[in-house]
Formats: sequence, structure tokens, C-alpha cells
Amino acid sequence: MSPSLLAERTAARLNPRQEQAAQAKAASPGRERAVGLARGVTGVVALGLLWEFLPRIGVLDAYFIPPLHVVLGAVVDLARSGELWRHLQASLVRSGVGFFLATSLAIPIGAAIAWYRPVRQVTQPVFEIYRNTAALALLPVFTLILGLGESSKIAIITYACFFPILLSTIAGVATVDPQLLRSAKVLGLSPVATFRKVVFPAAVPTIFTGIRIAGAASILVLIAAEMVGAKAGLGFLIMYANYNFLIPKMYAAILITTLLGLAVNYSLVALERHFSRWRA
Repeated sequence: MSPSLLAERTAARLNPRQEQAAQAKAASPGRERAVGLARGVTGVVALGLLWEFLPRIGVLDAYFIPPLHVVLGAVVDLARSGELWRHLQASLVRSGVGFFLATSLAIPIGAAIAWYRPVRQVTQPVFEIYRNTAALALLPVFTLILGLGESSKIAIITYACFFPILLSTIAGVATVDPQLLRSAKVLGLSPVATFRKVVFPAAVPTIFTGIRIAGAASILVLIAAEMVGAKAGLGFLIMYANYNFLIPKMYAAILITTLLGLAVNYSLVALERHFSRWRA
């Protein structure tokens, strides 16, 4: 048998195995995602079971930490009465307006600052000072200047969301691969086209890091702001239930706040994937 014929037969025997290996490799990401999802669900279910049974068996005081089914019943009662939707709507409007204002201002300002290096070197330390000044520490200042109405609550949420997005935008635009910029220059792209087609898409992952941080901050600061001088909102509901010893209702409001935060985070993750489809 000639060496060439032997090599062809050997290759023919190996090809099916290689195909199976390739198919298994191709299927492995989906399988890994399914396994990861199953493990995550298992963790959540385990937490729910602990919350349900520890108060029942006396490990936790059932008055101060009611079983999960009692809290879920309170959520259902709030939804049926319409009270939940009233408070949820108030919170969503405040956090949504503040988050939108911060994003609309921070991304263009951050991109402009990052585009001009001397301006970035002068302003970034100042922005770092503001970023590290806790928004909740300034809540009395905003209340003093803007009063107890909606303006102060939206302003404090805008402040809390603005600087994470701004600094992430500056970092993302300033650290774009220089090779990409040289390639755009070779192709004859104008500065505007270079920014729109090269710089901004490359900076999107870094920018969305700040946006996701701001999304979490918008919920955190919102709840604290609604605990002061508000007449509606999830933060108001938590404090009202606490002052009146409506313990299941208080935990129901806390649970709804947690679910709202998760919804905001996963929505931003999906939006990031949409704008980062060019990445592997």
C-alpha cells in the first residue's frame, strides 16, 4: 500500500472523531450557560427555602423576619389594592428621569473631555473628587437648596449617576487602541467619522461599566431620597411600613426594590450586548 493511500485512509478514520469533537466543542458554550443558569436558580431556591423555614422552626423570630410566603402574600395584597403600582410608578419616574439626565449629559461631556488630552488632565482630578463624595452625604444639601419636592430627589439621583458614567466615558475614549486611530486616518475618515465609527464603538464596553454602576446607584439613592419628605415611592413605603410595624409589607417593599434593581441591571446588560455585537 502506498504511503499516500495509507494517509488518506487514516484521515478518513480520524475525520468522524474530529467532527464529533468539533460538535461537542461548539455545543459546550450553550451547555455551560445552561449549567450556570441551573446553578444560579438552585442558589436562589435555596435562599428562598432558608427564608421560609428558618422562621418556622424558630431559628429566626417570625415576627421580625416573617416566612417568605407571608411576604409574598403582602406583595399580592399590595398589587391587588393598587398601592404597589402607585409607589412603583413614583419611584420609576424619579430614577428614570435622573438616570436619563445623567446619561445624556455625562457621555457627550466625557467624550469631549477625553478627546482633548490637556482638558482631561486638568478636569479628571476634580471629577474624581466629586465622584468620591458620597451622594447620600449631599442629600441634606440638595434638600436645603431645592426643597423636599421632586426636584431635590431627581437632582440627587442625577448627581449619583453622573460621575460613574462620566469617568467611564473618559477612560473608554482615552484608552482606544492607537492602531485603530491610525487605521482610520489612513482610510481618510474625518474626526467626526472617526469618533462615530471607531472611537465610540471601541469605548462602549467601558462606558457601559459606568452605566451599570450608575443604574445600581440610581436605585440605592432613590430609596434613601424617598425616605425623606416623600409621599409616595418604594422608599416611602418601606419607612411607612416600618414606623407602623407592618413588617410583612416592609419586607414586601424591600423585595420589590431588589427585583427592580435586578431588572435594571439585566436590562443594561442586554443593552450592552446589543451595542457590542461586533465583539466576539
